[in-house]
Formats: sequence, C-alpha cells, structure tokens
Amino acid sequence: MDTANDVMPFVTSAIGAYGVSVLAKTSELAADTPVARGARILQRVFGRGDASSQAVIEAVAEAKPDDGPSHRALKLAIVAAFRADPHLAREVAAMLPRATAASGERPVAVGEARIDSPR
Repeated sequence: MDTANDVMPFVTSAIGAYGVSVLAKTSELAADTPVARGARILQRVFGRGDASSQAVIEAVAEAKPDDGPSHRALKLAIVAAFRADPHLAREVAAMLPRATAASGERPVAVGEARIDSPR
C-alpha cells in the first residue's frame, strides 16, 4: 500500500474545507468524515506546522482542486515525513478507513506502509 497516495483525497479535502488553518482545527475533528479524517492526518504528519509545511498547505488551499503541482508538493512533503519517521507512515495508514465487503469498496490494508516516491 502506498500510504502517501491513499491519504491524498482526505488531506486535500481537509485543506479545501479549512484552508491554511487546517492544522489549527480541533473541535471538528471528532467527526468521522473524510474532511475531519484528512485534518487529523495532516495534524499527525505536520503537527502545528513549520513554515515549509504551512507553505505547502497554503499552495494547495489557494490552488484549483485539480492542480497537480501543488498536490505533488504536498505528497512529497508527506513522503518526506514518512521517510524521516517510518513509524509515522504506519500510524497514518492505521488512520485510514477500512472498507467493508458489503459496501462494495476495496479494503484498505493497514500493514507495512510503502513510502515509494510520488508517481
């Protein structure tokens, strides 16, 4: 499983909903929505955010939803965080939803997370 690819829909929707303040959101995070999950993932990966991660999040927030370069930069930052802390990749993989067979969605494996370079 490529955790960086798997988290992108969640983190980009969270950035789309909260913009650059996504790392400061707390009260909305108890909800089990894709946006709340994405915000929790971003907070786990970036904490409160250094200047570099804030700049990447701001670029995604200001970009069009299908803006490839800003999404690639975000994914690269996530991959860099996973490489710096391999345990983090496993923690984030465990934060992803497990699809049920009845839902018709493919299950998400939570085992060893791959941290391949972005595609």
